[in-house]
Amino acid sequence: MNARLFLLRPSGYVATPAGEHALAAAEMMEKASDKLQREIAVIDNRLSGVVRVATSDTMASHFVIPAMQKLHASHPDIRIVLSTATQLSNLTRREADIAVRLIRPTAPGLIARHLTKRKLGLFAAKTYLEKHEVTAESKGLDGHDIISYQHRIAPRHAEKICGLPITNARVTIEVSSAMMMLEATRAGMGIAELAVHLAENDPLLTRLWPDRHESYDVWLVMHGDLARTARVRAVADAIVGCFLGKKSG
Repeated sequence: MNARLFLLRPSGYVATPAGEHALAAAEMMEKASDKLQREIAVIDNRLSGVVRVATSDTMASHFVIPAMQKLHASHPDIRIVLSTATQLSNLTRREADIAVRLIRPTAPGLIARHLTKRKLGLFAAKTYLEKHEVTAESKGLDGHDIISYQHRIAPRHAEKICGLPITNARVTIEVSSAMMMLEATRAGMGIAELAVHLAENDPLLTRLWPDRHESYDVWLVMHGDLARTARVRAVADAIVGCFLGKKSG
């Protein structure tokens, strides 16, 4: 088209007016391509092929992988591509077909099913408690070592964990995943906010102040266009079944 799309500035490249028009057109083309992929997937009724699942490492370990184990026994031709990361995958752009998230999405075209509500509590390793006194009466974190999430993961941890101020506590390590939070707590690096169902039966840990807790919701999310695809539906049903089994168990 013989048009200049970008200009080089000292700070980097910037789009020209022609470049901005080209970007808008390219974004429309990308959306149309994604929509076509979803529509074609809807008419695929085979219980075979690839399904992309996105979740966190702890959700994968305790829920998604057990669900996929059962799924494989029934539908061995479905192949799962499992991604565990702290950032949210974009379902609209088919970065994932199904996601298990702690946040209910608001983007149009996505459907969400509530899977469960879980509690968070304060835990410390028994080795930590041998060196630091914690009593039923001392319900504060002043003077204690604590483990927190990085700010981009949980901004609220900059001020509180499980509702308790951390102003006079020492942050020994900041982590980016619940799995690393659990491992750092086991290592005796401080007091941490952990999922009760994961930590309460750990022989290395002790729960502090059981009356204090926070809660969070878990959601199964998929694009509405894919909800009727046989292999995606089978994977979603397996994940839902695993969460329901954990509730009753």
